[in-house]
Amino acid sequence: MFWFLVPVLLAALPLLSQAPSSTAEIKSPDLDSILERMEDAEHPTPAQSRPYQLTRHYKMFMGADRQPTSDVMARIDFVPPATETYTITQSKGNSWGEKIIRDLLISETASARQENSSAISRANYDFVFLRQQNFGDAPEYVFAIFPKRKDKYLLRGQIWVDKSSFRIRQIQGVPAESPPFWLTDLHITFQYAQVDGIWVLVTVDGLAKVRFLGQFTLTGVNIPPPESLSPQPN
Repeated sequence: MFWFLVPVLLAALPLLSQAPSSTAEIKSPDLDSILERMEDAEHPTPAQSRPYQLTRHYKMFMGADRQPTSDVMARIDFVPPATETYTITQSKGNSWGEKIIRDLLISETASARQENSSAISRANYDFVFLRQQNFGDAPEYVFAIFPKRKDKYLLRGQIWVDKSSFRIRQIQGVPAESPPFWLTDLHITFQYAQVDGIWVLVTVDGLAKVRFLGQFTLTGVNIPPPESLSPQPN
C-alpha cells in the first residue's frame, strides 16, 4: 500500500524523514529481476493476511511555528486484502488541519481499494536505477519512478527498495496529477517497516503551500512506535 495521501495531502516535510546515510554509485543491476522480486514481495504472506489495527498521531505546523496548528489522533483498521477504514479519535487545534488530515485519510483508505491500480509496479510506473544507498544500516536500491498516467494515487519521485526483502522502505515524491487548486508545491514522504511480520506504513511527512494561508508541514507517526500491531477485534 503505497498510494494515497496524494490528492489532498497537505503538508509534509520536504522529505525530512530519516535521511539515508551512505551512498555508493555502482553499475546498474538487473532492473527487471529486482522489480520482479519487488512485485513478488507484495504478495501477502499468512502474517500479512491477518487484520490489524494501529493508531497514528498527526501534527500540522504552519510556517516556522514550533507548536502544531492541529493535533489529530486516528485509528486505522485494515482487513486484507484491501479494506481499510479510519476513525478520528482525538482532534485539537485548527479545524482546517483536521479537515486536511481527514481528507488525507479518506484518500489513503480509497487508495487501498485501488490496490492494483495504485501499486508501485511495472504496470503503473517506469523505473530508472539511480544508485545503491544505505538507509540507516540497511542496504537499499534507489530508483526514480515515473507514472505511466496522471492519477491522484500515483507519485513521481524516488523509492528505496530493501536489498534483502525487496520491500519498499521509503517513497518520496509529488502527485502525478495536479492537487486541488488550493494546494500547491506538494511533496510527500512515506516510510515503511516490518511490524509483527507485516510490512506497514509507519510515518508520513509532507510539505505544501495552501493558497491564501501559506506553507504547512505535516507529520504522521504510528504510536506506540512500530513495535507491535494490535489485532483487529472480530
